[in-house]
Amino acid sequence: MAEFSGEPRGAGRRIVVVVSRFNEGVTVPLAEGAVSTLVEKGVAFDNVDVLWVPGAWELPVAVRRALSSERYDAAVALGAVIRGETPHFDIVAGEAARGLMEASRDFDVPVTLGLLTTDTLEQAEARAGGAHGNKGVDAALAALELLDLFDRALPMSEFDDEELG
Repeated sequence: MAEFSGEPRGAGRRIVVVVSRFNEGVTVPLAEGAVSTLVEKGVAFDNVDVLWVPGAWELPVAVRRALSSERYDAAVALGAVIRGETPHFDIVAGEAARGLMEASRDFDVPVTLGLLTTDTLEQAEARAGGAHGNKGVDAALAALELLDLFDRALPMSEFDDEELG
C-alpha cells in the first residue's frame, strides 16, 4: 500500500489570495496571515497576488476569473460571514462555499476555504489571529500541502480525456 501526504512547500508556486472586504476588521488579519505564511513557506512575494472583492458573495467569480488566466497554481479564498437576524447568512455562506468548490473542480486547481462562518463578531475575531488561531494561515498551508501532494502522488496524466477516449 502506498501512502502519501503533502508538505507546505512554496518554492516555484504562484498563488492568488482572494479576500472579501466586508468585515475587514476580520478579513485583513486573515489576508496578512495567508500572505506571510505563503512567503515563509517559500512562495516568492512577487508570486502572491491579492485580489480584494466587495464581499463573500463575490469570492467565487473572482477566483474563477483568476484561475481562468492560468497564472496560478492555487487560490486561497478568505472572508467572514457573520450570522444576523435574517436568512441572508445561510444563502451567502452556502453559495460562496459551493461556488469555490465548483471553481476548484472545474479548473482542477486547489481552492482553499478560509471563509469564516460564525454566529458573532467575537467568534470571527478569535479565528482571525485570536484564541483559535488564524484560518488564513490554515488555508494557505492547505493550498501548499495539496499542491505538494499532487506533485508527489497525483501528477496530471500525460493524456487528456479526449486522447483516452
